[in-house]
Amino acid sequence: MAKVLFLPGAGGSADFWKPVGERLPAEWPKHYVGWPGLGDQPHDPAVRSVDDLVRLVTARLDEPVDLVAQSMGGVIAARIALAQPALVRRLVLCVTSGGVDMTGLGAADWRPDYRKSFPNAAAWITSGTASPPLPVENIKAPTLLIWGDADPISPVAVGRHLEARLPNACLEIVPGGDHGLAGTHADLVASLIAHHLG
Repeated sequence: MAKVLFLPGAGGSADFWKPVGERLPAEWPKHYVGWPGLGDQPHDPAVRSVDDLVRLVTARLDEPVDLVAQSMGGVIAARIALAQPALVRRLVLCVTSGGVDMTGLGAADWRPDYRKSFPNAAAWITSGTASPPLPVENIKAPTLLIWGDADPISPVAVGRHLEARLPNACLEIVPGGDHGLAGTHADLVASLIAHHLG
């Protein structure tokens, strides 16, 4: 079984995915990544952009892994899958932009609420422009897309858009799921991930 790396969104906490990870087989090797300076995480002067987070994860890849990513973490996972296809066995992208242009897909602006929730988070996370679009149709890894039908930040239209562009993707929609569905619907999300990675 490949090591499973769990990547959070801009909330930054390595604990974000633990409710799901704890429901996956105990023998699976799991690693929970946190983002320095995001959410309530301690700052690291070496981390000043998404590019730095991509480097942080890539530095841990010495063998093929499965990447399970939420929201902004999905952009990082997609970038790694494109740049290092031999090192990404399978992908799980959950309520993310996945590196696609959200304009016209009904996504709400998350930045004002994020700043209220995390006033000490690094300024770069909300001051920059959106990530440049990624050529996601070139992602080779089998990809599970998990979306909630009650998520204003990354609506189901984004998941459908990704499913149409990714050559080897399957979209699962969680009824009542919002942007935090990995915590609120951990049983269902874990079962979907177990089936995809197993």
